[in-house]
Amino acid sequence: MTLPTSTRAAVLIEHGAALELQDLPLPAEIEPGAVLVRQLCSTLCGTDIEIWEGRMSFPGMLPMVLGHEMVGEIIAVGDGARDAIGRPLELGQRIGWSESVCGECYGCTVLRQPVFCQRRGYGFMQRSDVPPYATAGLSEYAYVTAGAQKLVLPDEVKDSWAAMAGCAAKTVLRGFDRAGGIRVGDTVVVQGSGALGIFATAVAKISGAGQVITVGAPAERLEVARRFGADETVSIELGSDGIIARVHELTGGRGADFVIDVAGAPSIGPEAIGMAAARGTFVVIGSTGPVGDPFPLSAIMGKELTVVGSINGDVSDYAHAIDFFAQFGDRFPWDELFSEPVGLSGASACIAHMHELGEIKAVIDPRLP
Repeated sequence: MTLPTSTRAAVLIEHGAALELQDLPLPAEIEPGAVLVRQLCSTLCGTDIEIWEGRMSFPGMLPMVLGHEMVGEIIAVGDGARDAIGRPLELGQRIGWSESVCGECYGCTVLRQPVFCQRRGYGFMQRSDVPPYATAGLSEYAYVTAGAQKLVLPDEVKDSWAAMAGCAAKTVLRGFDRAGGIRVGDTVVVQGSGALGIFATAVAKISGAGQVITVGAPAERLEVARRFGADETVSIELGSDGIIARVHELTGGRGADFVIDVAGAPSIGPEAIGMAAARGTFVVIGSTGPVGDPFPLSAIMGKELTVVGSINGDVSDYAHAIDFFAQFGDRFPWDELFSEPVGLSGASACIAHMHELGEIKAVIDPRLP
């Protein structure tokens, strides 16, 4: 087939502004290890919204194509291209891909933790006005670089689920792994009722938690959390003292064995320490924003708490997330997390709607008008 020489893409020109539809060049040749894909699906993540808002920004990052949770069909393959577990890549295969890593730095080799790669690169961090231009989700075609962590996807995992696995799901699963695992009968509090919070609620229940409490807003999100395994929900409208008091009431005054932060609000730290049971574990996943509200270290000491940080996830967590959906696809109504797909022309409206908490997980299908 004749390969496309350009791709339609929704480009972020200015923080807070509507995305601009542009035609971006595609490479004339596919380098060894790289592939070119036709995008099948891209799901929007909270990070996309924060970049659009300007809460995550640095000089020189714009213009860019947003989207880092995506699935595509291979239409061109560079020499020797394989996925992350060694399977040769072929035309027509459906793949997902994660950030690129170098495989050579201290993080990759000594720590053996690709999340600490010193040259780790997300497709959406590629400027859209310099080669290779289109490496992110909101475009008709994408150039998947040689270093990108690719996975051939099983048929039973839907496009939207596989896209979500590329960031949201793998991030949550890595956090649970870092926490050391839920024991049967544990009490788990999930701070946040967005896509990560609802997914974390489901993971906690599948892991055997005896009681799962989801803290968040609005009320409609908390109702969704109940359908994904929450035994109880607590509204943030109660305020910090009210949230802590309600969790203690629901746990017979003992508090939670695990508190999972996937919200990142300034009040998360003091609330988590207040809700945690003695010898409990606080897992910090969502706190990527500005400095949070202070709390005394003596509170951690006094309860002998374990505090665990977890940032994003690597290709092993990504593969774990794909396996999770393959194994538990019928356990919860996962499709409820996703809005009806729209084309690139609807991406700006989806971002604004997610910004206003109007939908949980927007889906962009660049094949649609």
